[in-house]
Amino acid sequence: MFFAVPFSIYYDEFEKWGILYAGITTIAFGFLLWFFNRNAKKSLGKKEGYLIVTLGWLMLSFTGTLPYVFTDTIPIYTNAFFETISGYSTTGASILTDIEAMPKGILFWRSATHWIGGMGIIVLTVAILPMLGIGGMQLFMAEAPGPSTDKLHPRITETAKRLWIIYFLLTIAEFSLLKIAGMNWFDALNHAMATMSTGGFSTKNASVAYWNGYPIIQYIITLFMFIAGANFVLSYFALKGKIRRVFNNEEFRYYFFGTIALSIVIAVIIVNFQDPNLVTSINHPKPWGETESAFRHAAFQVTSILTTTGFVSADFTMWSSLATMLIFSLFFIGGSAGSTAGGIKIVRHIIMIKNTFFEFKKLLHPNAIIPVRYNGVGVPKNIIYNILPFFVLYMLIFIVSSIILTFFGLDFVTAIGATASSLGNIGPALGTLGPVNNYAHLSIGAKWICSFLMLIGRLELFTVLILFTPFFWSKN
Repeated sequence: MFFAVPFSIYYDEFEKWGILYAGITTIAFGFLLWFFNRNAKKSLGKKEGYLIVTLGWLMLSFTGTLPYVFTDTIPIYTNAFFETISGYSTTGASILTDIEAMPKGILFWRSATHWIGGMGIIVLTVAILPMLGIGGMQLFMAEAPGPSTDKLHPRITETAKRLWIIYFLLTIAEFSLLKIAGMNWFDALNHAMATMSTGGFSTKNASVAYWNGYPIIQYIITLFMFIAGANFVLSYFALKGKIRRVFNNEEFRYYFFGTIALSIVIAVIIVNFQDPNLVTSINHPKPWGETESAFRHAAFQVTSILTTTGFVSADFTMWSSLATMLIFSLFFIGGSAGSTAGGIKIVRHIIMIKNTFFEFKKLLHPNAIIPVRYNGVGVPKNIIYNILPFFVLYMLIFIVSSIILTFFGLDFVTAIGATASSLGNIGPALGTLGPVNNYAHLSIGAKWICSFLMLIGRLELFTVLILFTPFFWSKN
């Protein structure tokens, strides 16, 4: 919050005082929590781990509302909480109707919630969730148990530190390239933070479509969205020159080639559909050509939705029904495990599909021992047993939440779009919550439901939902 104050001072904004008071209040609250718990028992078990993760993110969200509330930029607390949880969970859904009218200090804080939340998820999924027995990174840990040269570092603190360095350097790299490509320094900084966190908050009402006349800017953002949606451990290997190690990863190959293939398919659909939105821009002249424009927007939107970033370069709901359905299907895939992306994660889909074929083989050869392999290594049964209920629970929550949202006045398409988008931490949805709309018109109840979905989706479902089970609170 204090880092946002200089931006308000630079732009001579009165809101600097509200942001400053919010930071002081947060520090005071944190000090009181520490003071009254300084002599508490420090030994932690699994139950404490679940509580710390969930309550920690809730505390971030509640204190994160203070800059909005103290500056009166988002006076309604429900809206302030929605914007904050959307930021920390890197969802990117917004209730702001005129982003460009917001104070620069608040816009920076808004992007900072993305950046903090994005790296928090990396550390969480790589270092903490595997110890609790959940999270897609179990597969990485299972593949290379114990200290080895392929791991970043056997100690959690060192792993977290190195991931932070990679995250910071990639953010600086994107900021520099966007500045060179034509963005001003403030827009470049905010979009770099939103991209690397796969968040999607923009400083413009039209999102990245504002720069439709600058194809290089959209290509840069597409590249860094793709990097952010990949396993950050693989980014570490790539920076060390171990490119073969990156492409030997099965999840990355599906991610890489799948993104390219789907982008080409949707580009062909766009060219044949001849969407006029892609050959005109808001403030800039016509881009290089229809074919290039179609591929650029297809690649941008596929990467944006797949990595759950949520940036918008065009209204994909205006494309053909086939293209829209293909884009919507990406709501249920997500990025790579160990990335800042949300969603179910590609690796879970790989394991589920392989396990399905495994069951077919078992029907023909019931006595055969046929392991499910990932990256050439047999996947432990406990991981498969974890993935299957995760997927079932994910779809059950999607169905029930969609039904509940219809009680708050949302039509069918908007309800399923809002649920899929919030649960997958994507941002833009369908219906009245499409790429060119926002969440401002939702009722208070619908906003709190979407906020809850953002939280449980970001924290891998089990981390939060286990707190609602009676056996979690039993002493046995």
